[in-house]
Amino acid sequence: MSNAQPRSATTVALLADIPSTGHVGEAGAHRFPLRGDTVGARSSAFVAFAIEQVRSGRKVVALYPAWQATDAERAVNFARGALRTDRIAGIGVDLSPLALSLVADQLAYLAPYLPPGMVAALSGELPKHVLAGAWLRTVSGLSTLPTSMRQHVGSYAPSVSFLAFCAPTAQVGRLRPAELASGLPFRPVQPVQLLSSTPDPAITRVFDDNLPRAIQPVATRSLPAQPLGSAYWGTGKYVEFVALSAHPQALAYAAGSIRTSACAWCGEPMAARPCPFCSANSAGHPSYTPPPSPVRPPTPGPPRNTPMSPPPTPSAGPPPGPHPPRTGAPVPGPPPNGEAHQRSPEPSRSPTPQPSTAPAEDPPHRRLDPRSYSR
Repeated sequence: MSNAQPRSATTVALLADIPSTGHVGEAGAHRFPLRGDTVGARSSAFVAFAIEQVRSGRKVVALYPAWQATDAERAVNFARGALRTDRIAGIGVDLSPLALSLVADQLAYLAPYLPPGMVAALSGELPKHVLAGAWLRTVSGLSTLPTSMRQHVGSYAPSVSFLAFCAPTAQVGRLRPAELASGLPFRPVQPVQLLSSTPDPAITRVFDDNLPRAIQPVATRSLPAQPLGSAYWGTGKYVEFVALSAHPQALAYAAGSIRTSACAWCGEPMAARPCPFCSANSAGHPSYTPPPSPVRPPTPGPPRNTPMSPPPTPSAGPPPGPHPPRTGAPVPGPPPNGEAHQRSPEPSRSPTPQPSTAPAEDPPHRRLDPRSYSR
C-alpha cells in the first residue's frame, strides 16, 4: 500500500512574454505571451487553456507582471466570465522579468504538493528569499522602482553606475565597490547560485568584477536577455541578475514560513485578504500555522548528537482557578418580598484533573530545536 500524498490539482500560468530560465527543469509554468492585434486575440489562448483546466477539475493560478497588467487582467476576467467560476486566480507580481520567470517556475514545481491557496500565497513569499535586481548604467528611464532626483542627475556622469534591487526590497543606489558586500539588502542561504542576463554582453565587465565577488556564488549561469527587460529597467544598458539559495530545503523553508487561514467562502487557505480565488474578505479557522520563524533562515544548528537543553518542567499543581471574593465585599441585602435571604446552592464542579506523571509532549506543529537546513 502506497503512503504517497495525493497531488494537488493546481496549474500555474504566466501571462507575459517572459521565457523560462530552465532552473527547475521541465516543471515550469505554462506561458502565454499575450500577442495579437486585438484584446480577444491576445486573450484567446489563455482562455481556452483555462477552460480546459477547470473542466478537468483543476484550479489555475495565473501570474502576471504588476507593471504590465492590463492585458493579463482582461484575459483572467474573460476566462472567469466564460466559465462563471472562481477557480481561476489572477495575481500581479512586482518583479523584474528574470526574477518573475524564476518564481513562476518555482511555483509550478511546488504546485503538485500544495493546495491551490498555498500556491497563490507563495507568489508573495518566494520573492523574499531571493536577491534580484540589475546593474544599470543609467536610471533616467527607470519608472518601476523608486529613484531620487540626485540619482537622475548622477546618470549623466560617465563614471557613475547603479545597482537596483526589486527583491526582497525595492531600492536603487550607486555602485560603490568598496561598500557592495556590506550594503546588500539580503543574502540567500549558502550555497548560492547566480543567474544573469543582458542584451549587450560587452557591458558586463563592471558587473562581473563586483557582484559575484560580493555574493560568492558556487555556480553562475548566463541566460538570454528577457524580451521585457528593457521595458522594466528603462534602458538597454543593464545586466539583470537573480541570486537564490541552492540548498535542498530552501523551497520547503519558504513554504513553511506562510501562515494561512481558510477562506470563509471557498475554503482555500489564504495568507492575505481578499481571497485570490473568490475575492471574499473574511477568513475562518487557521488552516496552516507553522512554528514561528525569523525572516531569513538561521545558520545551521548543532548536530543531532549534541545534547539539547531539556524543555521546561510542567507545573505539578492544578491550573489556577478564579480568585475568591474579597472579604471586604458588601453583603447583598434581603429580597424585596421580606423573605430571608437564602444562599443559592453552590454549582457542582468537575473534579480537578490530576497532573500527569508522563512528560508533556509538544504538539506536532511546535518544535523545540532551532529551525535550520541541517539534517
